[in-house]
Amino acid sequence: MSTMLAPEPVKADTRKVVLSGIQPTGKMHIGNYVGAVSLWVQNQTRYDNLFCIANMHALTIPEAINPKTLRQQSRETAALLLACGIDPQQSIVFMQSDVAAHAYLAWILSCCTPVGWLERMTQYKTKAAKTEVVSSGLLTYPVLQTADILAYKAAYVPVGDDQKQHLELARDVAERFNHLYEAYFPLPDVLTRTSGTRIMGMDDPSAKMSKSTAQTRSGHAIGVLDTLDVIRKTIMSAVTDTGNETRFEVASAGVRNLLTLYEVLSGETRDQIETRFAGRGYGALKRELVELVVRTLEPIQARFREISDAPEYLNDVLAQGAECARERAERTLADVRQLVGL
Repeated sequence: MSTMLAPEPVKADTRKVVLSGIQPTGKMHIGNYVGAVSLWVQNQTRYDNLFCIANMHALTIPEAINPKTLRQQSRETAALLLACGIDPQQSIVFMQSDVAAHAYLAWILSCCTPVGWLERMTQYKTKAAKTEVVSSGLLTYPVLQTADILAYKAAYVPVGDDQKQHLELARDVAERFNHLYEAYFPLPDVLTRTSGTRIMGMDDPSAKMSKSTAQTRSGHAIGVLDTLDVIRKTIMSAVTDTGNETRFEVASAGVRNLLTLYEVLSGETRDQIETRFAGRGYGALKRELVELVVRTLEPIQARFREISDAPEYLNDVLAQGAECARERAERTLADVRQLVGL
């Protein structure tokens, strides 16, 4: 195993702050990597980055969570971020639950948030409809997410289309706080890529690839830690159509999903990709996509195994990250306490 250095303290700088969060529920899949994590890696030197394993968010439906599994998946998610290229020498990686200021700030912000705003959240309505007992945490989840962002006065938040409504709420809550007390919080903006923000399910191109769906349906997602055989089976069985069309603008949803994944992972232009697969059929597209996905994931998987074999290294990364995040979040909380009269 190669030598892995424990991180040195990451200091705040003059770059724009970016707060990225990922829930540790389920296995990270290629959609997470393409739509979020790869973008985070690319922007490490451009922004002042904090990466939060949002394990407190995972508690909103407690019936679905096993405590032992949550701890394991939280560490696995942190290790995968590092394996994908997040560098703790440049960025702060930490567990949300290790920074108590998130929950404290969330309470203050919840007192500034009208219930009607929360009840309009699409994800709340969708999840509540599937849950027999709806917790207050499920309703106020977006306020904790807002606290995650505002604790560091983040300028940008990388989110997918399904989270844009929550970021809009964060801006609304920040504006309301600023109006009620003092113009203190900056309003965060979305940071997203131009292509690949929504990788759809291999078995259902009408639905975004989902960690929760992947837990109950094989062939739905390509897991970042999947074996070659599983990757090949998932891609080769992906939904397409009975035609032969490989142009982005006119291809069916399933074929366009495969083309988009190829585009993001290869770095080729759409014209190059359309020329490459013109008249060759979907079999050729799938076979070459298998090779491309495997080439992308093999080094990540090797690095993940390396990190997993060095638990003290991961402990050091998370401890140092929590210390740095805590210092910054507590400065914000101290200001907020003063502003609201606590």
